[in-house]
Amino acid sequence: MSQKFEKLKTLLKELFQLDQPDLDFGLYRIMHAKSAEVTQFLDKDLLPQVKLAFGLYKTSDKAELEKELAKAIEQAQSLGADPETLPKVKDLRAKLANDAVDIGGLENEVYDHLFSFFRRYYSEGDFLAKRVYRPGVYAIPYEGEEVKLHWANRDQYYIKTSEYLRDYAFRLKPDDVAKPMRVHFRLVDAAEGEHGNVKAAEGKDRAFILAGEDFIAEEDGDLVLRFAYRPATLTDWPESEREGKKKPPAQKDLTASAVVRVLAVTDAAFTAWIAELAKPHVNLNGDTPGLSRLEGHLKRYTARNTFDYFIHKDLGGFLRRELDFYVKNEVMHLDDIESDTAPRVEQYLSKIKVIRRIAGKVIDFLAQLEDFQKKLWLKKKFVVETNYCITLDRIPEELYPEIAANDAQRKEWVKLFSITEKEGYSEPLSVEFLNANQALVLDTALFDTQFLEGVLSSQDQLDRALSGIMVHSDNFHALTLARRRFSDVIKSIYIDPPYNTASSSIPYKNNYKHSSFATLMRDRIAACHPLLRQDGAIFVSIDKTERTILEHALDEVFGAENHIEELIWTQATANSQLPNYSTNHEYVEVYASNRAAVEADKAMFREPKPGFSEVMELLAVLDTDFPTLNDVSKALQALFETHKQEYRAEVEANGQEWEDAKRQDPWRGLYPYNRAEYRDAAGIYVPEEEARQRKAKLWVWSEIPTGAPASKQSPTTKDVNHPNYRYYKPVHPVTGKPCPHPQSGWKFPAKPDNNNADRRSFESLEADKRIAWGDDENKVPRTKGFLHEVETNIGTSVFYEYNDGEAELGNLFGESGLFLSPKSSKFVKKFVLQSTKADSWFSDFFGGSGSSAHAVVQANREDGGQRKFFTVEMGHYFDTLTKPRILKALYASDWKAGVPRSHDGGSAVIKIVRLESYEDALNNLVPRRSARQDDLLASAEAQGADRLKEQYLLRYMLDVETRGSQSLLNIKAFSDPTAYQLKVKRPGSDESREVNIDLLETFNWLVGLTVQGIAAPQTFTAEFERDTEGRLILKGRLRQDAGGPWWFRTVTGTTPDGRRALIIWRKLTGNAEHDNLVLDTWFTRAGYSAKDSEFGLIYANGDNNLENLKAADDTWKVRLIEEDFHRLMFDAEGL
Repeated sequence: MSQKFEKLKTLLKELFQLDQPDLDFGLYRIMHAKSAEVTQFLDKDLLPQVKLAFGLYKTSDKAELEKELAKAIEQAQSLGADPETLPKVKDLRAKLANDAVDIGGLENEVYDHLFSFFRRYYSEGDFLAKRVYRPGVYAIPYEGEEVKLHWANRDQYYIKTSEYLRDYAFRLKPDDVAKPMRVHFRLVDAAEGEHGNVKAAEGKDRAFILAGEDFIAEEDGDLVLRFAYRPATLTDWPESEREGKKKPPAQKDLTASAVVRVLAVTDAAFTAWIAELAKPHVNLNGDTPGLSRLEGHLKRYTARNTFDYFIHKDLGGFLRRELDFYVKNEVMHLDDIESDTAPRVEQYLSKIKVIRRIAGKVIDFLAQLEDFQKKLWLKKKFVVETNYCITLDRIPEELYPEIAANDAQRKEWVKLFSITEKEGYSEPLSVEFLNANQALVLDTALFDTQFLEGVLSSQDQLDRALSGIMVHSDNFHALTLARRRFSDVIKSIYIDPPYNTASSSIPYKNNYKHSSFATLMRDRIAACHPLLRQDGAIFVSIDKTERTILEHALDEVFGAENHIEELIWTQATANSQLPNYSTNHEYVEVYASNRAAVEADKAMFREPKPGFSEVMELLAVLDTDFPTLNDVSKALQALFETHKQEYRAEVEANGQEWEDAKRQDPWRGLYPYNRAEYRDAAGIYVPEEEARQRKAKLWVWSEIPTGAPASKQSPTTKDVNHPNYRYYKPVHPVTGKPCPHPQSGWKFPAKPDNNNADRRSFESLEADKRIAWGDDENKVPRTKGFLHEVETNIGTSVFYEYNDGEAELGNLFGESGLFLSPKSSKFVKKFVLQSTKADSWFSDFFGGSGSSAHAVVQANREDGGQRKFFTVEMGHYFDTLTKPRILKALYASDWKAGVPRSHDGGSAVIKIVRLESYEDALNNLVPRRSARQDDLLASAEAQGADRLKEQYLLRYMLDVETRGSQSLLNIKAFSDPTAYQLKVKRPGSDESREVNIDLLETFNWLVGLTVQGIAAPQTFTAEFERDTEGRLILKGRLRQDAGGPWWFRTVTGTTPDGRRALIIWRKLTGNAEHDNLVLDTWFTRAGYSAKDSEFGLIYANGDNNLENLKAADDTWKVRLIEEDFHRLMFDAEGL
């Protein structure tokens, strides 16, 4: 074959993921299993179709005609004749001039165009329109919009996975089926590193470090090399190189050290392994880069997690559109068609047809690969684990002895809450201690399954009792799984995504920094949109780096008409070393789900007047003693002065000048409220001396100007004889002399309007003691503005807020540097209070250090609300920072050096959910092909272009042969709901393990169930016999037995459409007749009936014969769990 053919074949192997046959994980493992079959298809079926396509020109092949002409000339010369006079020679020369076809040239042109086309769009695992430095190379889809925003990754999903990081394996002998010598790089006993779409925080970069001891082992015939994934230290330098080093080794140094240590192993058990690993590494093209095979794989392993990648939303459609554009611009030249002969134009068009035909088949296969990965990405992820953090006051006291005896929980409380200083502390803890400390937050993850089941079965209206939900997952998957449960539920969202600056950049590929950010944000914003209520809003923090991109993404999802405001957050920063301006602000973009609905909520975007709650707390204390009004004014002044001093200390601690910053004092608007009076419960004025007798309360007020607006007024305001006259002069109550009117007249007339009793007048205000008179008649009277009547402020587009998030974390945990640039809970609380009701859901799907959830806890503590938070974070710090922060916030509001200084913990239940990741889904795939499938594909009828085998290979193979893999829903495994297993990442490290996933919780999320109750499991035994008609019946009663084979557990709740649902999970024994008789008996014994109206839906796993009824909407009341599980898990509509 030609060089161009081989070049194309090499590229296609790379595109088909066959270029690294030694790799043995994820999709590589599946493609390796199909390598021989796909390679044979390329070599013997697909590419030879190019030669066959030009077969009709064989009689006009230029090379053959030239051979025939040379032979005719030679024969003529041997006979002594003039060749040019012979008819045959003339005919051959005419054919060569007019009809000859260079078939080899045509084939090479086709191979070259195919190579150029696919290379143009493929780069390091992704299909992108690569930069080409000439105009008109690409076409952007455009449907006539006024403005069109487009970016390189627009039609793709941002993935960024670390599948390679955790599960890297390769074969030293990939062609040896019996003994492939499989090598694993495995992370064990390491601090949890970056995974999913998370990168390590600046200054704490992790590295792959060969384990100190037992780094090599043989397990089940495979070689395992163990690595830690953690920040490197000086001690990680080899001892011989350590002296004089001031910085820890970089990854390249650690890789070199690992190679030396592994290849130096002398244990005879590993001799064959070491010999193979030490052999030269050979690239696909045959080059030897001067590395050992071990070093080559280590470099690839350590480099895999350095940038993101994408999955195309419609790769087939994209490449077909681009192919047509490529053919029109790069292959089809109209000038040639106009000037060439008809035979040559025919050849020319044939070449185009062949290019489109072969490229179309390659596109089919690539689309199959990409669509399969898209299916894995979009499928709803399994809930791997569900636990609850719950305060002791909500746990039945009969469980207290078990809690007191749990040493892991005691240690956790010591670490989180410093309980060793509390009265009654002991080891082990006592039940009395637990009763005395009801605000302690228990973590069910530290207890066994039976304990969790007992806790859950004791909770009624479980979901309504939740204080919040924390999800450890990629935010895209958490949002898509939550779509049914939280559709139109979330009142407000705040997110603080990575700003994509030098210190917080997302991992991006080549020159796709901004387009990667655009795709990351657009997909996740689109996923959160259905969760927002119509009167809900989203707040997004950003700086100038990606502000424009973010705004376009938000416009695209929410609509530009729903852009409420761009808030400017001014900060206490200045850098005099910059060449132009020192930027001291960031942005918060605010969008409404529906502007009209949001603006109809008059409380939206208003916030409590800063200091209001503190003044109210002071008045509550003073009210008990009925102090003099003079003493009240002094107490208010003292409170204001204390705040000023604290605020000044905060300002100066942040390096600001007091004279500049004091104008930003958030309490400034409160200082005029320094006077008070007594009023009763009906708001009627009470003289100071009667306050105690009449049980009056203090009302604080300030003077409010009474002048009318300076705008144009009705002529009646100056008509002395008109009721609307506004230039009257009221008589001072002490001096009896007239007081001046405001320059623009009064806001209100002098006397009440008989036709409008609610209209204010000077007389009505004075009757209610709401006029603030001066000492004499020289002062214009004002009205009294009572603080509690103006307790909120309208939010402003420019605000100043110290963001001392690092100090807040330092106080909570007693150490610094835990998180890069965290937002303070005070900062986020501003948006919580502006946009939520007392019982609203508030969400943050870039959860980070937990600032948003902390803000919700604080807001509830301050105003007695019952807001709930939905927080998503997938970082390695979820268990070490995010979750502990929320537990600390629940326990106490005031912390110093990691120790609580207040005792104001409340009652709470937090659900902790962990989801399967995309890489988990990949690594649980198991391809299977039956003997019957093999026979059918090998049959003569299946062979040939466009026949069954080709179509199957190009379009259906991956989907069909992975069906039934655990991550793609193995329905057969539903026979035991407690034993559905996946190999997933273990919380707290990067190690993977087999776990029983939470099918019950997964299904609850899939159907969008608001859970009312989860019953404890019940197990039964039974005996059977047949009646006189041969029907199976129970012999005696169904008996409850802890060791019985029949297991039942029920979940009750409400679906999004308001129907009450009963979900029955059971273990199946394999005998359907026995299983269903036990189900029927248990169902009746539990008091359930499909005929009554208690439940609108009844679910059960496994085929059953429960009586069924058809609902009004033509659906069945009793349904199979498996059917809806599958339908909802793979429902990707709108994604």
